[in-house]
Amino acid sequence: MRTLICGSLAFDTIMVFHDHFKNHILPEQIHILNVAFLVPDMRREYGGCAGNIAYNLKMIGGEPLIMATVGDDFGPYAHRLDNLDLAQSHVLRMPGNFTAQAFITTDMADNQITAFHPGAMNHSHHNHVGDASNVGLGIVAPDGRDGMLQHAREFHEAGIPFVFDPGQGLPMFNGEELLQFVEMADYVALNDYEAQLLQERTGKKIEQVAKLVKALIVTRGAQGSEIHADGQRYDIPCVKAGDEVDPTGCGDAYRAGLLYGISNGMDWQTTGRLASLLGAVKIASRGGQNHHLAREELLVRFKENFGTNLE
Repeated sequence: MRTLICGSLAFDTIMVFHDHFKNHILPEQIHILNVAFLVPDMRREYGGCAGNIAYNLKMIGGEPLIMATVGDDFGPYAHRLDNLDLAQSHVLRMPGNFTAQAFITTDMADNQITAFHPGAMNHSHHNHVGDASNVGLGIVAPDGRDGMLQHAREFHEAGIPFVFDPGQGLPMFNGEELLQFVEMADYVALNDYEAQLLQERTGKKIEQVAKLVKALIVTRGAQGSEIHADGQRYDIPCVKAGDEVDPTGCGDAYRAGLLYGISNGMDWQTTGRLASLLGAVKIASRGGQNHHLAREELLVRFKENFGTNLE
């Protein structure tokens, strides 16, 4: 069963400033801020929620299909997707635009200054769920505002179950719109901050929202995650990572585990544990798509961490 992943493809340019921002920003002069940071370390990563989710889902044996809009500069990313055997049949190029990209500067205290350019992502509504065939499951991940609204509606109208994963796009929507997403979706996935914001904007407690969907998932970082389904709450432990190198893309790795579990009919305890394990694997490497895990190693690590077999 193919999983249609609607979301962003993006470049992440990450720079390191070998000092502290606070030493170069004068609070009393903040109204005329004009600062340049020398960044001797820089790397460019392949990212975007759709790209990260698809990478992880493919890695563990799923069948992801990416739906995204990109710009004129997408060539290197397209080459990478070819090498990963990830289809680009629904990756739509928008002439005259850049592919979405983030420029992140980090100081020695891990403070970050980020500039994000959405570029072609703003045109995500030019893609349509109905254009993809043989799809049994979907996800609406952070993307252009119009595209997220449209794709949720198209999944719902087509009778294709999907996960609503608003991520950093959640602030774009008011309470009424968020409830519309929830009512159309079969599953909702949030981190703890997003869960709090959803409650504030909709006026509904998490337990109330959970009753509107088959499952509501809340991730809490090192505190693990919780899955509200079947009138129960399943507490999923956090898997300890060998090294905690970079959290970028951990949420996307977790969501790939969710999608795999749902599409393969796994119970919620197993699905959550698989998702948690993938998050731990990801955090041990830099970037959202540089970790590797063979199928055999996945099965071994699952048994080591949870004492049961994945299959």
